[in-house]
Amino acid sequence: MGVARFAFTSLLPSMLESYLTVTQVGILASLNFVGYLGGALFSISLKKIETKVLFFRLGLVVTILSTLVLATTQDETLWLISRTLAGFSSAMTFLVGSSIVMLKLNLENKTKAMGIYFTGIGLAIVIVELFSQAILAYSDWSEAWLGLTTMAFILSFYSFWVLSFEKTPKKDGPKPKVDFSIFTPYVIFLVLAYFTEGVGFVIQGTFLPTIINSLEGLDGFGNLGWLIVGVAGIPSSIIWMRLAHKYDNVNVIILAMFLQIIGVLIPAFSTNIYLVLLSAALYGSTFIGLVALFMNLGGQISQKNPVTLMGAMTAAYGIGQVGAPLYSVALIAHFGNYDTALYLTAFILFAGILFLLKAKKSA
Repeated sequence: MGVARFAFTSLLPSMLESYLTVTQVGILASLNFVGYLGGALFSISLKKIETKVLFFRLGLVVTILSTLVLATTQDETLWLISRTLAGFSSAMTFLVGSSIVMLKLNLENKTKAMGIYFTGIGLAIVIVELFSQAILAYSDWSEAWLGLTTMAFILSFYSFWVLSFEKTPKKDGPKPKVDFSIFTPYVIFLVLAYFTEGVGFVIQGTFLPTIINSLEGLDGFGNLGWLIVGVAGIPSSIIWMRLAHKYDNVNVIILAMFLQIIGVLIPAFSTNIYLVLLSAALYGSTFIGLVALFMNLGGQISQKNPVTLMGAMTAAYGIGQVGAPLYSVALIAHFGNYDTALYLTAFILFAGILFLLKAKKSA
């Protein structure tokens, strides 16, 4: 997933210099999220463990092939297809992979295990960022994509082997039924809040290095900021999940979203390098944790019948992801900077906090 999704952000400043425009980036990012949304919704329908393993492995293969396309061609149509498939493969490797991991662990309380599993996102960002910048030091972005393809190919072998089952589990359990009675006002506000987090994830997740480089006196610091995102992201889900275990889930989510809003707004108000790097740290320490927090809360609410609620939450988050790059590039093109897109993103995240406060009142 680090290669299929987050390497694009790492290499974006280099690609903007010689190949892509900001508008093209927005379209490619949106299509990547379309692929992820489709894959996420499809993953919910997978019930048999053999099918999950099959599509997890397919995701590994597609990750490698879709990255190879970026390394070997500059055909715009192929890039559009590649980024869409990369989004789908990210869902297969991450979401379907997480389902297999949880089955392999066979733990009664999986909250802590989920926190540990989510550290892989931050670790992936760090590894991909260091690897990419090492190649860019003596070559160009296409060579970096080729190196990432090779790295993904090598690292995939272990996951391909270890996430499998020698014996099929005795049963997959009864097939969950679609149940719309779960959509109480509390749940509806929760889903709406998760939609706003899908929006809040995007602008820094796509443009952060470029945003930092565009600030006066900070050209060249963008990739350091992205590295800090990964470092901050490694322990974040463990910390947030422990807080959620100790305190009220919704209150912890509100705190995380409030910190994320501060991180979004800092680059719009300051060019101080320390504050801007703090913005990166706030983003890295919240966006991974918020996904874990929301999904954990959704799992607690839905209990033994998670299909309907998880599908709705995944769709809401995905729709937010798909739409955010499009309004971002439109605002960037119109105003010539990232400030207005940052303001709007922060406003939408604030609306998410209001939804969560309404959820608490309706509980």
